[in-house]
Amino acid sequence: MHGKTDSGDETGGPARADERYVNRELSWLAFNERVLAEASNPAYPVLERLRFLSISGSNLDEFMMIRVAGLVGQVQRKIRSTSIDGQTPSQQLAAIRERVLALHREQRRVWSQLRAELSGEGVFVADEERLGQPAYEWLRGYFHDEIMPVLTPQAIDPAHPFPFVANGGLGVLFNLRRDADGEAMDAMVLLPQALPRFVRVAGNDAIYISIESLVRRFAQHLFPGFAITGDCVFRVIRDSDIEIEEEAEDLVRTFRSAIQRRRRGQVIQLELEDALDPQASQLLREQLALRDALLVESEWLVGIAGLAGVVEEDRPDLKFPPYAPRYPERIMEHDGDCFSAIRAKDIVIHHPYESFEVVVDFLRQAAADPDVVAIKQTLYRAGNQSPVIAALIAAAEAGKSVTAVVEIKARFDEEQNLIWANQLERAGVQVIYGFVDWKTHAKVSMVVRREDGRLHTYCHFGTGNYHPTNARIYTDLSFFTADPAFGRDAARLFNFVTGYVEPRKTERLVIAPLAMREKLYALIDAEIAHARVGKPAAIWAKLNSLTDEGLIDRLYAASAAGVDIQLVVRGICSLRPAIPGLSDNIRVKSIIGRFLEHSRIWAFGGGYRLPSQRAKVYISSADGMGRNLDRRVETMLPVTNRTVHDQILQQVLVANLLDTEQSWLCHADGIYRRMEPGEHPFNLHRYFMTNPSLSGRGGAAEAAGVPKLALKRGAT
Repeated sequence: MHGKTDSGDETGGPARADERYVNRELSWLAFNERVLAEASNPAYPVLERLRFLSISGSNLDEFMMIRVAGLVGQVQRKIRSTSIDGQTPSQQLAAIRERVLALHREQRRVWSQLRAELSGEGVFVADEERLGQPAYEWLRGYFHDEIMPVLTPQAIDPAHPFPFVANGGLGVLFNLRRDADGEAMDAMVLLPQALPRFVRVAGNDAIYISIESLVRRFAQHLFPGFAITGDCVFRVIRDSDIEIEEEAEDLVRTFRSAIQRRRRGQVIQLELEDALDPQASQLLREQLALRDALLVESEWLVGIAGLAGVVEEDRPDLKFPPYAPRYPERIMEHDGDCFSAIRAKDIVIHHPYESFEVVVDFLRQAAADPDVVAIKQTLYRAGNQSPVIAALIAAAEAGKSVTAVVEIKARFDEEQNLIWANQLERAGVQVIYGFVDWKTHAKVSMVVRREDGRLHTYCHFGTGNYHPTNARIYTDLSFFTADPAFGRDAARLFNFVTGYVEPRKTERLVIAPLAMREKLYALIDAEIAHARVGKPAAIWAKLNSLTDEGLIDRLYAASAAGVDIQLVVRGICSLRPAIPGLSDNIRVKSIIGRFLEHSRIWAFGGGYRLPSQRAKVYISSADGMGRNLDRRVETMLPVTNRTVHDQILQQVLVANLLDTEQSWLCHADGIYRRMEPGEHPFNLHRYFMTNPSLSGRGGAAEAAGVPKLALKRGAT
């Protein structure tokens, strides 16, 4: 592990770990509580609030599958290593379970509120009382034609063992009594995940009936000759983490096997209706082997994430006004020629306000351009339908040399990435899977083009994935450059991943796990040195997560030296701000809103007042986590082009720091509280939706009158 240097140890304040740091898992739960709070935000239309409720449910499912499952495994293996705040796995589990149950209760409260509001707007969810005879007849026909053929009722007795319930599996347990002899029997119907969670009843009224309710309503057709004396809906969450041994001989084969094992992992959570018959409850507990699983009782709805299907209701009046991303002006000024525009000047694109289509066009043009000889591309998450994959295939079929680094260890995208890898290989793309024990998380596209008898390299570096769907809701930065130094560094990066050729040096790029930690430490230490000699000293960062102890301690040291530190951390943050003697000069906020803040940006004052041309600005694919700095291939690159530098520093960062309408301020106790909008409320997302694009002529900040950052602590 990387150690701390002297300046990183010079921190005062409390010595106890729990007073210096926030537990990672509890910080994540606090983040999901902020997401859930948006489901009650009166500024949002009701279907958008339902979307936030659904997201909080899917977030929590993944948290249980991965993070809680990992802790359960540690407890069972009697591992007593402590977390950053000094808690053992068993102590963390106890605290997590209390918070998770509270989160479930709040989800149920919010669902009850939203359900009533939706009814007032003519959208009826899980409201069987709305069903008249025509709707009932339609549902019966739908059940017989579309549902019943794929269901398999199964008796539970010595001749019929308890069926396996897959991860995320939803089922209905029935108590039956035979008409002929009155004999009691239990039976189960598992609901295939291919079925819709909610069925919209045909007709003008928006009536949604859950699939489990439909099965219960027409269960008599599944069990003729039996009286149904009771039923209960339940849902299972299993351990879904995939562990790969370093000595895996065939990574692809190993992952295909591991994906199958994931579906059969240990049960981590059983969610069921709170009216469950005690005998049925005992049956589920015994058959599912609930050793250390969390039992969650729900009223009305099991599996809150399933409400995502209702959000698709065609009611524009109940959703955010539609937003169409702008196509970058700079590209249009060059008649749509990406290479001409990039050759003229470095470009930064701000998604989702500016269309991700420009990234796809960059690759499409490369595929069709007879002067392009090679394309190299990293792929972490590409989505189910990917024009990026299509462009790479087209390039290979056109005879170009195409290399794709496909990361098959991208959690929950492993199967899709294996499918893409297979299609790419069939088209003639050279597919590389990278390292066994590191994930390749860098977002890099490299195009080599022959111009005037010489080879020139064009690069795209991103803070987010090559995922067109996510790019419509994730805020990320795309940086295009024809700078030869960046091109040489990109080639070194690909050689490192494809051939394990570790670059001895780079000219522009900072690469993890080779040098990023050391570079960040050096940049922070430089600000400490400025503060100690009385120069202005400042650090601004925008991240998704900050959990690495060494990096946090370095920021504490900077705060103690008098460096002004402003952090925008959307999700997990283990740093405690505003603690006397430790983090007096650190301010942490989280932004939750219409778009998911995803870009990673660092800015260092360099001894000058910001915004200044001498401030050092970096964009990165990495968060402030140990896994990003030590166990992933990541990139961080300096932004030296004057226009791009100003756009990122004076527009993107300043807008994040100015936002009050969607921001939560973290306090010394680790608790987040909504910021007051103040006399001059500022909405980051609304600003970028209504102002000129970053890839215009560089004067958007001045034209719109965006205030500039000042070094005075807490001021903008």
